[in-house]
Amino acid sequence: MKNLKDIKMFVMDVDGTLTDGRIYMGNNGECFKAFHVKDGLGIKLLMNQGIVPVIITGRTSDIVKNRMKEIGITEIYQNIKNKGEKMREIIGKYHLQKENIAYIGDDMNDLSAVKEAGISFAPADCAKSLRPFIDIILTKNSGDASVREAIDMILEGFDFDGFFDL
Repeated sequence: MKNLKDIKMFVMDVDGTLTDGRIYMGNNGECFKAFHVKDGLGIKLLMNQGIVPVIITGRTSDIVKNRMKEIGITEIYQNIKNKGEKMREIIGKYHLQKENIAYIGDDMNDLSAVKEAGISFAPADCAKSLRPFIDIILTKNSGDASVREAIDMILEGFDFDGFFDL
């Protein structure tokens, strides 16, 4: 088993990972996405322990920008076609090593990023074709707090005293 204590950055896909993968469209474009509140609190717990949360998504959405701003994520990259290339750039920016990076994604457009991570996670309902490349297949489905499940594994053993005093 890889050492989750080495994780300093947690990189997340959005559609099919932080959401259930459904894209609701109205006449004027994207209308809404559903995010699980447990994922949001988990991300805040990560930040409290000094782990940098990062969003890399292939789509562009004001909904994503607004939700991530609400949580406090500043590293948000949208409309990214090559997620692995973007991850190498971010890893260099923070002077981290591969073993310091965790990634969660759900489909083959995440594969280049999965290959750049020291450890990879995927929701239980991820694409079958991605499974051979994933270190940990979670028990929760996309959008059903699967991100929180991964975060809980990473944070196991951290001390949360004083978190709610912030």
